[in-house]
Amino acid sequence: MNLDDLINAGPVVWAGDTAAATDAVVAETGNHLIDFNQARTAAERRIILADILGYNLPASSVINPPFQTDFGRHTIIGEHVFINRENFFVDLGGITIEDDVLLGPRVTLISVNHQEDPAHRRDLVLKSVRICRGAWLGANVTVVPGVTIGANAIVAAGAVVTKDVPANAMVGGVPAHFIRNVQTH
Repeated sequence: MNLDDLINAGPVVWAGDTAAATDAVVAETGNHLIDFNQARTAAERRIILADILGYNLPASSVINPPFQTDFGRHTIIGEHVFINRENFFVDLGGITIEDDVLLGPRVTLISVNHQEDPAHRRDLVLKSVRICRGAWLGANVTVVPGVTIGANAIVAAGAVVTKDVPANAMVGGVPAHFIRNVQTH
């Protein structure tokens, strides 16, 4: 069974089944990230991002360096997405960033967890993260595995999001809690 088949088979992937294949992709991605973060032009960065992501980043979207991801190939980025500096993605379990999303500096999106039981702690628990259309995540936000940020939601700077955020809601704090509905004019 290949790596993608194991990941798609269910939420828990035994570390021994995937370690070699995962490590190879992580190493390759790490080398590409060195080049991406040192590239002088946006055109150079886009070429390198295609190797990291496995597809061409939409022309309307931007990822500012420095940027880090552990895997890279399980991140989907839509149109008109802005990803500010020093974002970090742990995407083996899948990260989807829909159209018109804004990610502030130092946002962390994590789609991988581990078992509580020490005998299985190295096993990977994969749960995708989804950032829906028009959402805005402020500086230093962390989103943990399995969370969906609803359309047009705002996550205040420094928040740690441990539960789904409804569409058009503003949340903040650690753990993030509802503050109010997003105001529109």
